Amino acid sequence: MRHGRRMTALAAVSAVAALALAGCGRGGGTESGTSGAASGDAGSSTTITWWHNSNSDPGKAYYEQVAKDFEAEHPGVTIEISAMQHEDMLTKLEAAFQSGDMPDVYMERGGGELADHVAAGLTKDLTDPAADVIETLGGNVSGFQVDGHTYALPFSMGVVGFWYNKSLFEQGGITTPPTTMAELDSAIDALKAADITPISVGAGDKWPAAHYWYYFALRQCSEQVLTDAVTSHDFSDACFERAGEDLQALVQKEPFNPGFLTTPAQTGATSASGLLATGKVAMELAGHWEPGVMQGLTEDNQGLGDDTGWFAFPSVEGGQGDPAAALGGGDAWAVSQNAPDEAVEFAKYLLSDKVQQGFAENSMGLPTNPAATGAVGDPVLADLLTVRDDAPYVQLYFDTAFGTAIGGAMNDEIALLFAGQATPQDIVDATQAAADAE
Repeated sequence: MRHGRRMTALAAVSAVAALALAGCGRGGGTESGTSGAASGDAGSSTTITWWHNSNSDPGKAYYEQVAKDFEAEHPGVTIEISAMQHEDMLTKLEAAFQSGDMPDVYMERGGGELADHVAAGLTKDLTDPAADVIETLGGNVSGFQVDGHTYALPFSMGVVGFWYNKSLFEQGGITTPPTTMAELDSAIDALKAADITPISVGAGDKWPAAHYWYYFALRQCSEQVLTDAVTSHDFSDACFERAGEDLQALVQKEPFNPGFLTTPAQTGATSASGLLATGKVAMELAGHWEPGVMQGLTEDNQGLGDDTGWFAFPSVEGGQGDPAAALGGGDAWAVSQNAPDEAVEFAKYLLSDKVQQGFAENSMGLPTNPAATGAVGDPVLADLLTVRDDAPYVQLYFDTAFGTAIGGAMNDEIALLFAGQATPQDIVDATQAAADAE
């Protein structure tokens, strides 16, 4: 569900934005007749293109029904859905940003990435037309604002942690989830001794590997250092190199699945999520989307079922970060700049009480509409709502927070460290070089 492949650089996006604003791309929406299709005026028709990454049931079927319900309430409007595997969607979105031929409603992740798209004139300002929804969502919209204006409506906000197979932990003699890195090291050793692969990671898609460095930085660095870095782009604090040293030590323990350097994140039974869902590994570091992804990767659509467990990323001895701080973020619905007005109405509809409640009931993520929080069906996801809301702060994924160029350079170098081809200092140097080049 999340994340990962970096989008095009601002310079490239800006170049195509001029074309888009000149009329080369109005989004996927098409209209005929007069305006007012949402009111059912005779002779009016509007097609809205919608891209999302719920490409397996129950999410895929649920979103198809949501589109049909909206069409029924808005005569003359047709929703044209493209449900894609996450990495495929990101690749196609990257191409769409470059060409200016964008879907009308699509997923944004906030932070520096969204700011790039706003600066390029690709994303519609929803501050006024969605004011009622924005008020309902409250502080959840803060990560999707630029200069006080809201450009996307977050529909799922959560945190990253370790998802694990309770039965495999029991087979390895692990009675309680690790809370410190020393305990995680011991758990890895115990699982190996029981001939169980401890952890899967989809390093082939880079961002799952990058999450480890992000979390080690979150544990090593103080909140102030991380907050300052987002605006100053200064990575000189020694905590960033220590994060790489922690990650290097973990990689050297060889806890990961065979072939992890080319393993995809979520595509098929041999992906990192698939290996966890089918009992081939004991745990995976992933976000709140994981139960829904695993359901789509098992024949019975149950994922791990009752064997599903979750624990927070362990504390790091001597780290300056709050051990209760979490890494996370969210997904939001954005509307392309030249999309028809009905696309804004559809984006708002996707945040309605009814749609968000169904989203929660189908374990598709952690809803942002307060009316849906009680509808979360999966007990582990329900617990994550408490973790999310009780965390002293939630650090936005670094590649999203820092934007395209910096985040991409960071992720590339982290992947090289996983491959034994980069050092902790190389990650800092590559990140700083990208920041200095902006």
